[in-house]
Amino acid sequence: MKPGNYTSVSAFLLLGLTEQQRQQPLLFGIFLGMYLVTVVGNMLIILAIGSDSHLHTPMYFFLANFSLTDLCLSTTTVPSMLANIQAHSHSIPYAGCLSQVYFFLWFIGLDVFLLAVMAYDRLVAICYPLRYTLLMSPRCCILLVTTSLALTQSYSLTHAILLSQLSFCMDNIIPHFFCELLPLLKLSCSDIYASQCVLIYWGGALTVLIPLLIVISYVRIVATILRVPSAGGKWKAFSTCGSHLSAVCLFYTSAIGVYFVPSAADSGSKDRAAAVMYAVVTPMLNPFIYSLRNKDIKSALRRQLCRGALQLVLSAAKTRHDDTRRLRGEGSFVATPVQPRMHSKMNNANWTHVSHFVLLGISTHPAEQIPLFLLFLLMYTISVSGNGAIITLIIWASRLHTPMYFFLSNLALADICFTSTTVPKMLQNIFSPTKTITYMGCLAQTYFFICFAALENFLLAVMAYDRYIAICHPFHYPKILTGMLCAQLVAVCHVLSHLHALLHTLLMGRLLFCAENRIPHFFCDLYPLMKISCTSTHLNTLMIHTEGVIIINGALAFITASYACIVSAVRRISSTKGKWRAFSTCGSHLTVVAIFYGTLTWVYFRPLSRYSVTSGRIVTVMYTVVTPMLNPFIYSLRNGDVKGAFSKWMSRIWNRFLSLDKIQIHSSEF
Repeated sequence: MKPGNYTSVSAFLLLGLTEQQRQQPLLFGIFLGMYLVTVVGNMLIILAIGSDSHLHTPMYFFLANFSLTDLCLSTTTVPSMLANIQAHSHSIPYAGCLSQVYFFLWFIGLDVFLLAVMAYDRLVAICYPLRYTLLMSPRCCILLVTTSLALTQSYSLTHAILLSQLSFCMDNIIPHFFCELLPLLKLSCSDIYASQCVLIYWGGALTVLIPLLIVISYVRIVATILRVPSAGGKWKAFSTCGSHLSAVCLFYTSAIGVYFVPSAADSGSKDRAAAVMYAVVTPMLNPFIYSLRNKDIKSALRRQLCRGALQLVLSAAKTRHDDTRRLRGEGSFVATPVQPRMHSKMNNANWTHVSHFVLLGISTHPAEQIPLFLLFLLMYTISVSGNGAIITLIIWASRLHTPMYFFLSNLALADICFTSTTVPKMLQNIFSPTKTITYMGCLAQTYFFICFAALENFLLAVMAYDRYIAICHPFHYPKILTGMLCAQLVAVCHVLSHLHALLHTLLMGRLLFCAENRIPHFFCDLYPLMKISCTSTHLNTLMIHTEGVIIINGALAFITASYACIVSAVRRISSTKGKWRAFSTCGSHLTVVAIFYGTLTWVYFRPLSRYSVTSGRIVTVMYTVVTPMLNPFIYSLRNGDVKGAFSKWMSRIWNRFLSLDKIQIHSSEF
């Protein structure tokens, strides 16, 4: 890349569907109409399914999620396009463009997975009708949807992170009506090999493996239906699949036309037309596809509309009656003047666009940098190797394949990721003269830090539930904590932690920062960033003290209730040895809970005005570095199973080393 052609891109220009000004009002009217039809149609489907108890089945549960996804998919692209047409502005900020790519890929991938899940639902309903209620239980349906959410979010997040690492040259014009992945990759003047690999392999898996699963499902469905003797039975079975097949064909035809056509034969106008098909037209048509040929949906919509019309008539009659009373003097009406709202204005002279932050670190004294580097490098090495050894032991030793150690391995993996979010960047900045981190890198670090902290919070609650079942209901333990339930609990923990992190990162992304871009911390934490913001952080603080308190204190209350039940059950044990043995399985978990929640509460659940930079840094080091480093020792030094597995593992490695040494000696003698 030539240095003269490079500049920092703060915004992109979206050319839209056409550059001809005469066609802009027509396009505005068409897309506004299509968007309104999409919103109303999908909302009616969701309301009909939610309000009618006859539609509370797995098939309509997946359809409601599909309608919600279509609604979000259209909302990701169409409103911004309409706003650009109306304002005669085609610019979109860099962060807004990445956000649009993230949400577009998330919802488009979720559509793909939900279509496959709905095909599986039809397969079970037609091929295994007697076992349908058993196989498609509410727990299974929720697991399928949450797994789809987690996989598609990781896919979109991967692309968004890879895009944030790219550099863009002076050409910032996107020949599209929204920020789409391929046009952005074409604009980049840096290496896009990683993004292309993820797009080809992961995107190819989404667009090849998922349709293959749908095809296999329908092959089995057709084979089953052909064995039905009556023509009426065959038609009834096929009629439940027609709407789904229409949606699949419409979606995949347009999507394949965009992403899997060679770029040499590709044209911008054809790309935009195909994108309109699967991003705007398909979500608009899906409510009609699923309702016009579905008697259950039509009857539910009819009942909903009749109920709404009746409520409207009653409301109009009540309003007319109130107006009559008011005119007759039976009621009093006092007009209250509306007070104008006062808006706080920020001094624009002090504002500038912040493209990076400066992380001051734990200490600014040069003499302390080398000891700090060695200390944190040692702690990070111990943390990664210790937690990695825990994971390896649990996978290797069959005796440790139990729910308790399954959750422990996930906690060890979360500890590795949690520490890796902050410490490597801090070690790099110690010897860096600038100590800078980009704006998007800072938001990404905030996102992953909150995500893994919340994941540890949820996993500690799940491990408390595991101890509660093991001690209070020991005979039902293998029946309650099955492998499926353990996987579901961990999947739900991941989904909730990602949503929690996404909420706070989006709120942080809306803040503006003044000329002061120095963060008195060793990573991008919430409170230090809020401290240097020159806009109101009331909403951020409110969410920390409400939603954050609910998540942290909710998990802590659950842990406390679990241990209250455990203490009550242990007190009923007659022998002292039995009591000690029961309590010994909880000591490690209680120690980690005390360290984690004590430091976390000290940092975040105080007013922003009382936040101290020095004490905040010290306490943050405790739960971001020290706690993940101590967890392997806490869970292994007092655990006979882990120590026994570790001894066997080391003896096996030593025996292999001795055998290799003997082979080398014999070979040298010959």
